Amino acid sequence: MQVAEGGLAHMSGVSVFRNILKNDGIRGIFRGFGTGAVGALPGRVLALTSLEVSKEMVLESTRDVNMSEASRLAMANGVAGLLSNLVSCAYFVPLDVICQRLMVQGLPGVARTNGPFDVVRNILRTEGFRGLYRGFGLTIVTQSPASALWWSAYSSAQHVIWRSLGYGVDSEKKPCELELVTVQAAAGTAAGACSSIITTPIDTIKTRLQVMDNFGGGRPSVMKTTKLLLQEDGWTGFYRGFGPRFLNMSLWGTSMIVTYELIKRLSVKRE
Repeated sequence: MQVAEGGLAHMSGVSVFRNILKNDGIRGIFRGFGTGAVGALPGRVLALTSLEVSKEMVLESTRDVNMSEASRLAMANGVAGLLSNLVSCAYFVPLDVICQRLMVQGLPGVARTNGPFDVVRNILRTEGFRGLYRGFGLTIVTQSPASALWWSAYSSAQHVIWRSLGYGVDSEKKPCELELVTVQAAAGTAAGACSSIITTPIDTIKTRLQVMDNFGGGRPSVMKTTKLLLQEDGWTGFYRGFGPRFLNMSLWGTSMIVTYELIKRLSVKRE
């Protein structure tokens, strides 16, 4: 929806889903899944390790600062989210470029390819190594604050929900496993919703910049991409695909954080 000209771009998310299913079957819905799933594993290890290390450092350095526990946690999570994104972008941007080209191949301005290695060969042949890092600067500038926002919103939402359920800092009762999972899922959904509302316009520009090749003369740039999008749809064009992105960010946030927190609890040594 973010990349197509007319047609798919102005259809609803459900209609686009049906269109892909009709033309390409289930396989079309999962284009780029293998590359994304396998490639994301080391990237997630890198991101979450840097997240935990930086969060502990911030919490330790602000231990004597005069601020509420909620503010301290929100700040620590926000700073950690920003730093972890900065560290992982060098790995994730080329992966993102490859996966997105696999997803939208065949659309106007995007050539058909025979798998991820063919995508890499085509990019290296036409643009060199630099082509794999299309949109890198834009990703750094936008996704790092977005990551900080997500983790801050997650921490704040979780704090508000626990307080509303009667679990304060000095509370003696402990939540059961079902309560833990439910609250973390709700906080992850809220964080994903906040993030998608703010980052969708930038994500639309970034996606087009990374996958489109028919920009006319010269190397594609943020300004060219933005002007083209404005010509096609005006300001509303920046929110193309908002519904699917909103759902994606919410589902991703919920599944990621519930699994992540569960693994953390299972990994704690019992004394």
